[in-house]
Amino acid sequence: MKILVTAGPTREHIDPVRFLSNPSTGKMGFSIAAVAQQAGHDVTLVTGPVFLRTPVGVNRIDVVSAREMQSRVIEQFPNFDVLVMTAAVADWRPQNKSSTKLKKGEMSDTLKLVRNPDILKSVKKLNDVFAGEAKYRKFVVGFAAETGAPVEEAARKCKEKGLDFVVGNDVTEKGCGFGTNTNKVVFVFPDGNVKQFPLLSKISVARKILEEITNQLAKNAKNGKIKL
Repeated sequence: MKILVTAGPTREHIDPVRFLSNPSTGKMGFSIAAVAQQAGHDVTLVTGPVFLRTPVGVNRIDVVSAREMQSRVIEQFPNFDVLVMTAAVADWRPQNKSSTKLKKGEMSDTLKLVRNPDILKSVKKLNDVFAGEAKYRKFVVGFAAETGAPVEEAARKCKEKGLDFVVGNDVTEKGCGFGTNTNKVVFVFPDGNVKQFPLLSKISVARKILEEITNQLAKNAKNGKIKL
């Protein structure tokens, strides 16, 4: 398969030395890319700013902002069978970005923000086109990092964005979330089914995700929903 993975945070600059971001390190996305490549798949990784080595054999595309990530994902998506969207994309950006460093005296106490594009909603629109023209949809997996009730939020996200399944987790649980080498996740499906897993290494979680994708694609191919 050809698998497109997004990873890491995005940065939304206020000026050349200040930005809005989040604690994502990219470990989950890089683990998925590595496991998929080791399984023999053709993998491209679109990543925000992280300090991780590119997995051997993986094509890497570096971006900074949410809009840059959206542009590269939409550009690449038609060429791939699967998209796994692990990136922690910033929901907002400053309304105005200064081209030079703002001095303290020049900065307002209020920072005006505007919403960034929703990449998965953009992908859904594109996938709807494929469903109409080619009679099959590409397989898309989303992530939902929450601070409580990950199943409910993952279910909402799955339905709203037309995803094949969502990987949810509670970042407040010990050993989970940003920067850790482990994670405790749930897979939530469009029909409401849920698969729960114990605390695992992120490499093990990546293997579970790839296994689920492979099984679902095989089932879809058997039912004539996709072409393999």
